[in-house]
Amino acid sequence: MNDYVPFQTPNLVWDSTIAIYLFLLGVASGSTLLAVLYKRSRKLVNPSESWIIRSTAVLAPGTVTIGLLLLIFHLTKPWTFWYLMFNYQFDSIMSMGVLLFQVYMAVIFLWIAIIFREWIERLINRFVPALQFVVNLIKTTEKFINPIEIFLLVLAVLLGVYTGFLLSDLISYPMLNTLWLPALFLASGTSSGIAALIVAVLLVGKQSTYSDEVHFLHKWERPTVVFEILMLIGFFTTLYLSGGQKTVSVDNALSGLWGNVFWAGVVGLGILFPLISNLLASAKLKHSKGFMLLLACATLTGVLCLRYFILYAGQMTIY
Repeated sequence: MNDYVPFQTPNLVWDSTIAIYLFLLGVASGSTLLAVLYKRSRKLVNPSESWIIRSTAVLAPGTVTIGLLLLIFHLTKPWTFWYLMFNYQFDSIMSMGVLLFQVYMAVIFLWIAIIFREWIERLINRFVPALQFVVNLIKTTEKFINPIEIFLLVLAVLLGVYTGFLLSDLISYPMLNTLWLPALFLASGTSSGIAALIVAVLLVGKQSTYSDEVHFLHKWERPTVVFEILMLIGFFTTLYLSGGQKTVSVDNALSGLWGNVFWAGVVGLGILFPLISNLLASAKLKHSKGFMLLLACATLTGVLCLRYFILYAGQMTIY
């Protein structure tokens, strides 16, 4: 195995800014999925009163916007980014990602406008009555809420898997050039979305730990983590059994600093700690706000560690 300096590997193309960017998109994808599923499963009469939906209305577009700003100013010529936004190249995964962001942002803002139409109507009537036509447009699109939500679910899934496809497109790196990454990033992004919503619902919404919203989020935690574990096993097993540089990439990744980040940060803190804590904790402890927030923060940290691990360890070995 070669010696590598952490954060300064010889073949480094993308650095920590991209890791944070991938993490933020995962939160957006996961929170959107859970918010739309919650609204549809509960058939909410007043969805604007739900703290899952209120939190997603801020989290989802907010994290995508911050992620895109990080990406823009990370470019060597950030002021030319507008060219990429209006000149699509259908053979470029980056260009297709920009198109996906634009469609996703348009649809989620439309969905938010429909959900919070009464709030928007009151504000417009009070401050800018001339914009009454906006309310009429929202009322018209409200008739198509079902297909809009189905399309938004599809876009949320595409956003989650896109983060994996973006890395798998780096064909010179054997650890990254695998189709396991999109599914792994979708699973871990959903986990981060659940955790972020739990933090928002409990801290900002001040909801009871026994509330239906918290119960709904918890119901999705375990199957999502199980799916994430299966994707990790499939990811490493496929690479290791492929031989050649793919096997070398696994050996390099799981030793040294990044090996410690994976075993301690991803597996230990992000997966095993929440799972074991939930299994061993008493019923009273499980429903304490501090305990839930601790586990949610551990999950978010674990997902962020996974993004850093995949990005940096994946660039340690080339063909």
